[in-house]
Amino acid sequence: MSKQKEFGDFQTPSALAKEVVALVAELFALPDLVVEPTVGLGAFLRASHGKWGSACGYEGYEINHDYVHSTSQRLSDLGVRIYQQDFFPADWHRILRKENSPRVLVLGNPPWVTNSVQGILGSNNLPKKTNFQRLRGFDAKTGKSNFDIAEWMLIRLIDALPESGAIAMLCKTMTARKVLRHFWKTVGGLESSKLFRIDAKVNFDVSVDACLFFATGKRTEDRVARIYSKLNLASRFTEFGWIDRNLVSDVAAYRKFRELDGGSPYTWRSGLKHDASNVMEFSRRNGCFVNGLDEAVELEEEFLYPLLKSSDLGNRRATPRKVVLVTQRHTGDDTSSIRDTAPKTWRYLENHSKKLDSRKSSIYQNRPRFSMFGIGEYSFAPWKVAISGLYKSFTFIVIPPENGRPVMVDDTCYSIPCKSGKEARLLCDLFNSKPAQSFLWSLVFEDSKRPITVDILRRLSLVNVAKIVGRMDELIECMLSESGSPEDRQKQLSLVMEKETAYQTANSRDHAHSHELRNREPS
Repeated sequence: MSKQKEFGDFQTPSALAKEVVALVAELFALPDLVVEPTVGLGAFLRASHGKWGSACGYEGYEINHDYVHSTSQRLSDLGVRIYQQDFFPADWHRILRKENSPRVLVLGNPPWVTNSVQGILGSNNLPKKTNFQRLRGFDAKTGKSNFDIAEWMLIRLIDALPESGAIAMLCKTMTARKVLRHFWKTVGGLESSKLFRIDAKVNFDVSVDACLFFATGKRTEDRVARIYSKLNLASRFTEFGWIDRNLVSDVAAYRKFRELDGGSPYTWRSGLKHDASNVMEFSRRNGCFVNGLDEAVELEEEFLYPLLKSSDLGNRRATPRKVVLVTQRHTGDDTSSIRDTAPKTWRYLENHSKKLDSRKSSIYQNRPRFSMFGIGEYSFAPWKVAISGLYKSFTFIVIPPENGRPVMVDDTCYSIPCKSGKEARLLCDLFNSKPAQSFLWSLVFEDSKRPITVDILRRLSLVNVAKIVGRMDELIECMLSESGSPEDRQKQLSLVMEKETAYQTANSRDHAHSHELRNREPS
């Protein structure tokens, strides 16, 4: 096992440590005590001593015995104390709240590794498992429950930090943002919250968006943080924050277009999830279907549908190059009927049952054999408006049927089912309009693994976009053309409008409250 992977061990170059300490000295001045909680080779303690000398105390904590020994020897002449200590069971409240050192500075570089990677490596270097993110159901079982070990560590340290203290840690930008979101959502803001971008490729030879995260231990009602483009206060910055009970990436842009934050009468759906692309997806070659294992197979057409993937949508391709085997019409459907209606398809599935039956995700447990997710009547709509969740671009495209068959999208894409080409083209125009694009970009964090999510898409008020661009009559016509009696359709439209008005009213109250709290804060 790679020790660097197990411990997320990326030692900080001395030049970067000195640059960080110089910036922190501007932000926090002279501390009473500098604590490096994962000391490694002690780059930050050495840089801190070079800045403040004997004017303050220095402590380092480290689980790795070799680092404890070598770093103690190297820094012994500086009066630095190094302790061998596993971070996770440590009493950080006791360590950081010494009566004789109220101005404690927590400084360092925690592990850059996730809990899922630790599990794959078989490492015990993990905190005790708790659902500290307070996720529910499906989210707790899937990727949303994955977190950086540093996220858990930073929350622990900030919880233990005295009001007069400060924390300055190198980490992934996404990790710092999640930590702030945790506090903004639960207890409030952290005074002087700032992120300063660093070049992780140059300093650590890893391709990840990283930063120096700084905040004090003092709580505030202000839930906004600045993010600077470089490691200095003179660099360009923007502000992100927690506004109207949600996270926004650009506070100024969001406030300009916040009237579009109202929800939609249409429901965004995730695409098809099967976790077996080599088996379930095919190309057509010389009249045969060829799977990802390069096997030419003969299958009935009944359960095969055209497929678009994220790379197709991200590059504005609406013509499918692949087909996908769809085993169900609704999640939970019994799949055994395929045996009778499409025997070749059933034999194919059984021939690859080892792969399909061993899919690791818990969502397939206690489900019919060869089950899928992200499937429902919406999947079989003749027209769709869709977008990739992986590309850093809000590119919405219209997906027409292919040879009379509805086109599927994969689980990295999102779509809205439409009844007609007219409806799909109208919705696509609204999503691609300048007001809609500006609002959506105010919510997106480009460093995210999946920048565009259903949570972001569902916040856009298509009604208000249609009002702004002068296409409200067309939208109402599409909404009222759904099945049901005219009275039922009108009632549905009225309920949508009432819901959106209520949402806007609630947001206005939150906005007024946030504005009042900001005005109370000293400048």
